[in-house]
Amino acid sequence: MTKDELHAAAMALPGAMLDIKWGDDHCYCVGGKMFAATDRAYSNLSFKASEIAFDVLTGTGRAEPSKYLARARWVSLKDLRSQDAAEVADWVTAAHGLVAAKLPKKLKVELGIA
Repeated sequence: MTKDELHAAAMALPGAMLDIKWGDDHCYCVGGKMFAATDRAYSNLSFKASEIAFDVLTGTGRAEPSKYLARARWVSLKDLRSQDAAEVADWVTAAHGLVAAKLPKKLKVELGIA
């Protein structure tokens, strides 16, 4: 997956915004909450995963638990360019859904999610 493919997939989601945090990390957020993050070079990707996806991705070695967010079931993919674009787009969409589901109803309506 390329930088442009990831950016397009993330920004196509309802209410998605790009926020630069911690100097140069590109964080994709919905309602002010992160659902995916990458470095400036877009060489790796971390995202929120469901409990099952977390277990499968980390158990098979496709991803590793994120350094600071593993307890919240975030995973990290190394070498983003070698990943299948459609599959990563699906993971990013699922991450967005997991985070958006926990937003207040009023905010979901404002963002066009409800």
